[in-house]
Amino acid sequence: MEWENIQLETEGPIALLRVDRPKQLNALNRATIAELHEALAALHQDSSIRAVILTGTGEKAFVAGADIKEFAGYSVDEGTQLAAQGHQKLFDYLASFHKPVIAAVNGFALGGGLELAMACHFRLASEKARMGLPETSLGVIPGYGGTQRLAQLVGRGQALQMITTAQMVKADKALEIGLVNEVLPPEELLARAREIAAQVCENSPTAVSAAIKAVNAGYQEGLNGFKVEIEQFGKCFGQAEFKEGTAAFLEKRKPNFAASQDG
Repeated sequence: MEWENIQLETEGPIALLRVDRPKQLNALNRATIAELHEALAALHQDSSIRAVILTGTGEKAFVAGADIKEFAGYSVDEGTQLAAQGHQKLFDYLASFHKPVIAAVNGFALGGGLELAMACHFRLASEKARMGLPETSLGVIPGYGGTQRLAQLVGRGQALQMITTAQMVKADKALEIGLVNEVLPPEELLARAREIAAQVCENSPTAVSAAIKAVNAGYQEGLNGFKVEIEQFGKCFGQAEFKEGTAAFLEKRKPNFAASQDG
C-alpha cells in the first residue's frame, strides 16, 4: 500500500512509520491522520510485526504541529468534530495499540506533533528535539489529548506551565520532567529505537499486549487498573506463549515465542 503523506517500511518484526511531509515540517492534516490510521490498522493485523517506531522525515521535525490553515475558519461544531475524530482515528487508537509504539522524536514536536508523540507508548528524543504545546498562543487549547497526556506524564504543574505559556522545552528539560525516556545524539536516535524494539520482540507478544492494556487501564476513567491487571495476568496462563516461556526458563534456554504462536 502506498500513501502520499507517510512512509512505512518493515525490518523483520519491526515497522518504521514516518510522517513524510518535510516541506511542511511534517505537519498533521486530515489526510495524514487518515493515512496513519490506515497504516496502523494494517500493522495491527500483521502478526509478523511486533513493535513500531514512529518518526518524521528529515532532520528538522518529528511533527511540527497541525496544519493550521486547514481549520482556521472552523465553527464551534466543526472544531469539536475535528478533535473527536482525531482522537478516534489516531490518538486514542495509537495509545491503545496492542503492539508497542516508540516515538523517535527527531526534531520539532509541537502541538499535534507532541500529542502524537505522547500517544505513543514511550518516547526517545534527539538532542536537537524541541517540544511544546503552543495552542494557547493561537487562541485555542490542545485538542488531541494534550491536556490529559501531558499532565499524566509530567504532572499537573509542569503541564499547565507548558500549555499556558505556550513555550517549547529542549530535549534535556523534556528528559528531566519525564516527557521522554532517553535523549540521544541525532545520529544514534533510530539505532537506539531499533535496539529497544528488538528487545521488545524477544518477549511474548501476548504478554506485551496484556501489559499495555493493564498499564493503560490505570489512566482510564471508569477502569480499575488493578482489576484489569489481575484479569490480564490470569489470561496469560491460557496461552501457548506462557507454556513456552516457563518451559524455556526451566530448561535454561531462550524461549521461541514465534513457534508457540504457530502452534
